[in-house]
Amino acid sequence: STGLYSSLHWVIQQSPLGIYTNMKMVPVPDQAFGNFFEGDCYIVLYASSNSMDIHYWIGNSSSQDEQGAAAILVTQLDEFLGGSPVQHREVQAAESSKFRSYFRNGLIYKKGGVESGFRHVESNVYNILRLLHIKGRKHVTATEVEVSWSSFNSGDVFLLDMGKVIVQWNGPQSNRSEKLKAVLLAQDIRDRERGGRAQIGVVEGGDEEDSPELMKIMRAVLGQRSGKLKEAEPDDTPDYHQQTANIKLYNVSDESGKLVVQEVAMQPLTQDLLHSTDCYIVDQGGSSVLVWKGKEASVEERRSALGRAVGFIKAKNYASSTNVEVMAEGGESAMFKHLFISWTEKGQTKGLGNVYTTGKIAKVEQVKFDVMELHARPELAAQQRMVDDASGQVQIWRIEDLELRELHPSSFGQFYGGDCYLVLYTYKRANKLQYILYMWQGRHATQDEITSCAYQAVAMDNKYSGVPVQVRVVMGKEPRHFLAIFKGKLIIFEGGTGRAGVTNPSPGARLFQVRGTHEMNTRATEVPARSSSLNTNDVFLLKTDHTIYLWYGKGCSGDEREMAKAVADVLSRQDKQVVMEGQEPAEFWVALGGKAPYACDKRLQKEETPHSPRLFECSNQTGRFRMTEVEDLTQEDLDQDDVMLLDTWEEIFLWIGRSANEYETKEACNSALEYLRTHPAGRDPDTPIISVKQGYEPLTFTGWFNAWDPHKWSVSRAGIPYQPSPLEGKLDYLGPSTTLAPSTTPAPRTGEYLGPSTTLAPSTTPAPRTGEYLGPSTTLAPSTTPAPRTGEYLGPELLLNKSPKELPKGVDPNRREDYLSDVDLENLLGCSRSGFQRLPKWRQNDLKKKAGLF
Repeated sequence: STGLYSSLHWVIQQSPLGIYTNMKMVPVPDQAFGNFFEGDCYIVLYASSNSMDIHYWIGNSSSQDEQGAAAILVTQLDEFLGGSPVQHREVQAAESSKFRSYFRNGLIYKKGGVESGFRHVESNVYNILRLLHIKGRKHVTATEVEVSWSSFNSGDVFLLDMGKVIVQWNGPQSNRSEKLKAVLLAQDIRDRERGGRAQIGVVEGGDEEDSPELMKIMRAVLGQRSGKLKEAEPDDTPDYHQQTANIKLYNVSDESGKLVVQEVAMQPLTQDLLHSTDCYIVDQGGSSVLVWKGKEASVEERRSALGRAVGFIKAKNYASSTNVEVMAEGGESAMFKHLFISWTEKGQTKGLGNVYTTGKIAKVEQVKFDVMELHARPELAAQQRMVDDASGQVQIWRIEDLELRELHPSSFGQFYGGDCYLVLYTYKRANKLQYILYMWQGRHATQDEITSCAYQAVAMDNKYSGVPVQVRVVMGKEPRHFLAIFKGKLIIFEGGTGRAGVTNPSPGARLFQVRGTHEMNTRATEVPARSSSLNTNDVFLLKTDHTIYLWYGKGCSGDEREMAKAVADVLSRQDKQVVMEGQEPAEFWVALGGKAPYACDKRLQKEETPHSPRLFECSNQTGRFRMTEVEDLTQEDLDQDDVMLLDTWEEIFLWIGRSANEYETKEACNSALEYLRTHPAGRDPDTPIISVKQGYEPLTFTGWFNAWDPHKWSVSRAGIPYQPSPLEGKLDYLGPSTTLAPSTTPAPRTGEYLGPSTTLAPSTTPAPRTGEYLGPSTTLAPSTTPAPRTGEYLGPELLLNKSPKELPKGVDPNRREDYLSDVDLENLLGCSRSGFQRLPKWRQNDLKKKAGLF
């Protein structure tokens, strides 16, 4: 989860007596997150930077008593948290996209339940044999099926989990996205459940003969396959949010002494239909049921809201898997607000950066954060995602050469996108030491560094006897408490490294976007030093050789200006010059490469838009337009394989990914029209529809994303493509012809994969460093390859991921790229030989590390 708190899970257990009143919540261990027994019910509490959600999950084989107990416990938990969380009812195989988004690597459905004697995941247990059927392209589910060839089909991916070995079998008709998701799930099982001590192998179902050793293992478990594979099964689409024009509003009241549900209105709905003294049900034609609780409604009405929604579903004969959301007045979800023609927030303010906090009974107020109340009011600590006032002890280490190097406090708060860091925060609660361990991952860090960061975090966690709370922090997604630690002086550099002795290339002028209104929520993020990066709503710092300009946009607040001054003092001791938007000196534009258009829409200077922007993945797989909502939109959420719809209310953007299929691309405009036509709020069908292609996004589109990187999908001047997320390249290391030796083979170190043509035979060859992949045609055996003749090039398989002793005679281990042909070098490093040679040394080494040539 985002924010300080990880998702918290409980399973509903029944006492041996079987009495309903003895149902209780039992915490689920962290390593079991994402694993759900079909015979149980679960409660998941998710806390993000600005909201809390409670989900109760119902297994298909769970008892009515367990389901009833879950509903009651959810209501009690909601009351304990002050009524602020949004409650969700989730049914196995029909979970909402929001719920599935918590488990990035997928959900695993397990047979049985607590009563049947099954236990949740235990680390480092290898006596396992199961077959997981992987379904879904965006949100993955893995269901335990019979360990038999009869369970396989040609269109899906399957994981044969044998404890120390996990074999991924890719159906001949499965796509690249499904394969990648399965790889991530296999990695998650290996790391969380096996302590990194399992081997992962991949078999392409259409080319099984290329993986003889793996197929030998599979046949030893499954027997010889007879007959053809079953045909591909169509993917279910329960995670798609379907719009419907049949929206109705019902009033739930107990004025007469008994609860009565009465229809109030049909779409389009207006906000004035909702009264604080009552509760309401919004029926989206059976696709979902939303419950709104007025802040002045009776205690009985609020407590029974969830139960009444379930009863409403039964009375309407809707599917038992119908999604249910329950929210309090002032804590409405974006989806709920979009059902109304207009929506205004009480106490709306101008500009960005003002933070709304949620109080008792979910009344949203704009209040000053009082850290003194945290210990006296635990519910406030939960709502603020703050365990204390961030005045505890801080230690920071940077990953250097896969080891930890402690930093001096003088450099605290300065994070470089080419590095990974561990931040240990120590504080006291009830006179007892508590720890939070943040793992900060730079966007441009190498896969080795990211893997080493996770490994070192485990080692440090063990050092403190498992006490620290571990928080994975991705660059640009820093939680509130992390920001507060640095007292408004957090600076994030886009690239480069903070390592001693390494000279970062001089970028000339540097531009930083500052967001935040006080010490607890401020950060400065480096953006491209171009005029187009400016935004009228924010403060920017432009650092040149002689001066720092503080550029104040017309929409920024006084608090934001004060925080920018503090950051500027940290960034440099140079002279400071304040520049008001519209009064810039010529030198300012010269430093940015000339004046150019930027995000300065006057609408953004007015009151906050009553409708938050929403991002959807578009699909027409079922023959009609459907959408999957993406939570907490960022640039990283734009999937190049899809068409994405960004709804900013006054405009509709269709973002077309580079690899989106031709039919979806052609139908994109029709899909947008269908979206407007069926929108429950009665949207204007003439709302502008703007089609945007990947890599050519206009300012009116990028302005909705924080710290947008215009070069993410472009090619640099040196001819080097933008480095994608490390996850995007994993399939390049997992191909056919993967072979495994018998079980006497030593297990690979944490982070290793078995790549194409890899043979794991007993040998004295040193294992690669943590996080390395065994690449194409790698053989883990001592090499006896003779030295090449003068003028000859060597194949990549002789150079990739080899220790100096394994290289052919005469090969300089520090200049392996010299022995590659021009074609092989360009394929591995992503640039020509001349382009590579023009790069600074640190950048060359970075590329070589990623390619396995270092």
